[in-house]
Amino acid sequence: MPALTLTGEFVDLVPLTPAHAALTFGWRQSQRAANLNRGAATVEQQAAWIARRPEAEYNFVIRLKDGREVGMVSVTGIDTEHSHCEPGRFLIGDEAAVRGIPAAVEAMKLVYELVFDRLGLQRIFGTVAADNVLMIKWQKFLGMKEEGRMRRHYFINGHFQDAVWLGMLADEYRTQALPRMNSLIAAGRRAAALKPKD
Repeated sequence: MPALTLTGEFVDLVPLTPAHAALTFGWRQSQRAANLNRGAATVEQQAAWIARRPEAEYNFVIRLKDGREVGMVSVTGIDTEHSHCEPGRFLIGDEAAVRGIPAAVEAMKLVYELVFDRLGLQRIFGTVAADNVLMIKWQKFLGMKEEGRMRRHYFINGHFQDAVWLGMLADEYRTQALPRMNSLIAAGRRAAALKPKD
């Protein structure tokens, strides 16, 4: 896919490049990434992995308006014939930087707008390791539905875990997810307005 920047109110999604290897590698080594599939073992491997991303993917870094890069997210498996894709690789790597900012929810909103409004797809789906309870809860809160489980599908953190299969349809995005995301972003806007200026 062509390089693309998605612009929001609090964050922008900018193309992931090999120049982000050290930053994203550090995030992948953090405790926040403990329930993700094992990634690269070195910064060099991370740079090579980024460079090898196929053109059929969108891979983004989440950037705050002040320029700080705080996380990553991707859109993979884009299938225009069957009208679906898989958002994933979502990780907020700098939790302190996004405190009080609706960065995570706006990043997902930008991804959903790309998928459903710009690409015109009808369905998104993905799996989350069962131990990643907070991510499953958050994705369901944003409108994903649990569609099933693949038993003992992942070997992460020294043991097998189920893969929780989640999905969302375009009409569910528009009637459920989008109003909820807009409400959370509006709350962040109000909080930012009340915050004392430095």
